[in-house]
Amino acid sequence: MMTFLRPFIFFQQHPIFNLFELNHICISNVQMGDVAKDLLSGTVGGAAQLIVGHPFDTIKVKLQSQPTPLPGQPPKFSGAMDAVRQTVASEGPRGLYKGMGAPLATVAAFNALLFTVRGQMEALLRSEPGMPLTINQQVICGAGAGVAVSFLACPTELIKCRLQAQSALADSGSAAVTVKYGGPMDVAKHVLRSEGGIRGLFKGLIPTMAREVPGNAAMFGVYEGLKKFLAGGKDTSELGRGSLIVAGGLAGASFWVSVYPTDVVKSVVQVDDYKNPKFSGSVDAFRKILASEGVKGLYKGFGPAMARSVPANAACFLAYEVTRSSLG
Repeated sequence: MMTFLRPFIFFQQHPIFNLFELNHICISNVQMGDVAKDLLSGTVGGAAQLIVGHPFDTIKVKLQSQPTPLPGQPPKFSGAMDAVRQTVASEGPRGLYKGMGAPLATVAAFNALLFTVRGQMEALLRSEPGMPLTINQQVICGAGAGVAVSFLACPTELIKCRLQAQSALADSGSAAVTVKYGGPMDVAKHVLRSEGGIRGLFKGLIPTMAREVPGNAAMFGVYEGLKKFLAGGKDTSELGRGSLIVAGGLAGASFWVSVYPTDVVKSVVQVDDYKNPKFSGSVDAFRKILASEGVKGLYKGFGPAMARSVPANAACFLAYEVTRSSLG
């Protein structure tokens, strides 16, 4: 359990947390447009989310991508905590952060794009400046932001999943692990060289979009709905950090509740062997998982995903809101 808590403790001690103490940075006199404010706030929120949540994500992908055991044999990992123990034993604590390079390199762009597109859609849907949007309108804004970030999320997730799943696939005898990736750039170079060029980096785009669009629609709708509930009305500007943490954490959980089977399909498609694929596509992957493992197979890694989503998204939304409000 302390292993899971360590990222959140690290986040509190990390220099980026000083951004919350706005007396340490002089930005009050800087005039910024809404797009620039959303870009900066989304960047800070994304960094907070990554620091807190990546170890949980590593365990989720390991559970999702472990090979189906032969009859009478136990699975490689008996559960989330067993995956943590085996990962730390074989790779050390750094193994929980494997694959972090790819999302770290793009986290600023991803969250900046997510919150900026959402902010611009809010502006388009407002009848007049400053007018609060309805929950349904927030759902539309979230869905639109999901479309935009899918094109950035897909190659990033492919690289991350390949690195995270590498050790889990090693015992399956799959040809997919004959190439040992040295890091994010090594994965990208291999895909570009051997898996169809740029198109190879967008393997799994359909399930990625099927995750991001409804997932972000649910997340932003729930987030704004909870903020209004906790504020007791439409004006949420006076909510404290505790309320923002609660709203952000539960909103993150709603993302995964709404789309988790799609994420499982995305992960197995992205780590599938290019030369000898097990799946012909997303629908085929869904059918084969359901046939061989039942509904339970579509929820492999659900526990770590939910355990990650609450603290990681709480940190993300809190960082975003505090930074955004400080910018005016």
